[in-house]
Amino acid sequence: MSDSPYIVEITNNNYQSDVIERSRQVPVLVDFWAPWCQPCQMLMPVLASLAEQYQGKFILAKINTEEQQELAAQFGIRSIPTVKLFRNGEAVDEFAGALPESEIRKFLDKHIPRESDALVDQAEQLLLQGDIDNALTLLEQAKASDPANSNIDIALAQAHAAAGNAEKALEITDQLPAEFQEKPEIQVLRGLLFFEQLLDGAPSESELQERLNRDDNDSEARYLLAAQYVVNQRYEDAAQALLELMRKDRNYGDDAARKALLKLFDILGDDPLAPRYRSRMMSLIY
Repeated sequence: MSDSPYIVEITNNNYQSDVIERSRQVPVLVDFWAPWCQPCQMLMPVLASLAEQYQGKFILAKINTEEQQELAAQFGIRSIPTVKLFRNGEAVDEFAGALPESEIRKFLDKHIPRESDALVDQAEQLLLQGDIDNALTLLEQAKASDPANSNIDIALAQAHAAAGNAEKALEITDQLPAEFQEKPEIQVLRGLLFFEQLLDGAPSESELQERLNRDDNDSEARYLLAAQYVVNQRYEDAAQALLELMRKDRNYGDDAARKALLKLFDILGDDPLAPRYRSRMMSLIY
């Protein structure tokens, strides 16, 4: 039995209290192991060391599958070591094998709240209230205290975008780790910044509409008008304008209409408009 307050041996008697119930307060990392398993013996001290380093931000729960066969069977454990992470009474993630410490840290950090995340939450509330300057100040403080937290960078990019600094926002998103690049919020932000940059120095919506009224083949006016529709959240109007540009002038701006539609689909995400207009775009391509 470990003397650490952050490590506990699990049996049928304490599984409910020390894994299920405890995981409602703090993440519980459950290590399924056996005495004869060499990779288990390699992994165990790494997990124990991390439990001490994280100082109670997670609890390490050890289940000896030789002695607790019922628990092992309950979770369908077929190979060991298998490590499952519990949050709010349920297993939410897992890994198998003796991973190096750096990989286990990445695994843990996906699920363990960081102190700097509280500052990010506060900054996001300020952004919702339109207080961009104070949000940026708070996020810079968070970044200084926890430079490895990419959640801060995402919020910083959003704050700079809200402040009208598209170039800085894009610079930050470009530097995010690969696993963050495909996050929906980053895809949305990149899409919005793309259209906002198109409108830098562009005529007003009414001017663009007047140009189209005079000349229905004014491809630039139709393209910029679509960008105006996007930034004003008139997404269906934007999709229709870009499809019309594809029909009339596919070569405009090196297939700019199709590329802009793809950016629009990133912004729409799961919106039913996306598959509808994606299908129409594909019919024009093929």
